[in-house]
Amino acid sequence: MPTRKTVDDWNKRYSAEPYAYGKEPNGFFKEFIDSHEAGKLLLPAEGEGRNALYAAKKGWDVVAFDFSEEGRKKAMKITREAGVKIRYDISDLSQFHYTEGSFDAVGLFFVHMPSPMREAVHQAVVNCLKPGGYLVLEAFNKRQVKKANGGPNDTTYLFSMEDLQSDFLEMEILVLEELVQDYETGIFHRGESETIRLLARKAI
Repeated sequence: MPTRKTVDDWNKRYSAEPYAYGKEPNGFFKEFIDSHEAGKLLLPAEGEGRNALYAAKKGWDVVAFDFSEEGRKKAMKITREAGVKIRYDISDLSQFHYTEGSFDAVGLFFVHMPSPMREAVHQAVVNCLKPGGYLVLEAFNKRQVKKANGGPNDTTYLFSMEDLQSDFLEMEILVLEELVQDYETGIFHRGESETIRLLARKAI
């Protein structure tokens, strides 16, 4: 039977000593950060802060949030140790205040939601971007459901090319691709994985 992790599940995972998904940034996100001028960045469902840390070290003004207190603690620890500052709120994806036209970029990495919630959150993300702002996304595609090395066990929480084209119809899609790649991301995402990547730009 499909299951969805609760706040308690994520707090338990993040309270363990190792960083569940490591401390290195998502590779697709790193490529984006390394090739774009720093600005204001939003990272929803940021977990233990690996992407926030990298962006802040590169000069970005980072706003992150997650519903896990334990994730926030670990994110604040690694950013403090690195001598950089971020803002990190505690919020559910559907309850965060996505202030219109506020961000130069939004990063969504393995943020899996049921379809109606996904569509609403994605629209909120589009609205909170400034004109010309970027969305960077990577997540598991629907074929990942057959694998046991990460991701939800319910295809309605996973992504397809058509989902993303529909959700971000008003944006210019710069990259949209499916990949089969070996992941070595912490202790929970390891081995051959089926992912999908999107880079899109809001109209000026």
